[in-house]
Amino acid sequence: MTQPPSAEPTLWELHRALQQLRQDQSDGMKSLRDDLRGDLATMSARFEETVTKEVYQADQRLVNQRLGATEEAQRAAARARETDQQQAANTRKWLLSAFIAPLLIGLAQLWLSAKFGAGP
Repeated sequence: MTQPPSAEPTLWELHRALQQLRQDQSDGMKSLRDDLRGDLATMSARFEETVTKEVYQADQRLVNQRLGATEEAQRAAARARETDQQQAANTRKWLLSAFIAPLLIGLAQLWLSAKFGAGP
């Protein structure tokens, strides 16, 4: 049974429409609450991932200490390398003089003996 368009709704129809409206609002509120809970859980998880200022500063100090230690180790290695190079140069000089000096002395003796002759 359809009613003519000019007919007013009955009390039962109004009651039914009001109940449907309340149900829709209730469902909407539940949906909003669920969405809000989800958003709050997401935000809470993100807050747990954030780093506090103190932790960040402590981490930066640790990084600076590590950089300082690495730089000092690099400087020590450079000093050790320079010392090793200097020692190697000194060793080469010593070896060269150890082999050349006797040769020079021998040559000088030969020259002197040739120049002045061998004695009686």
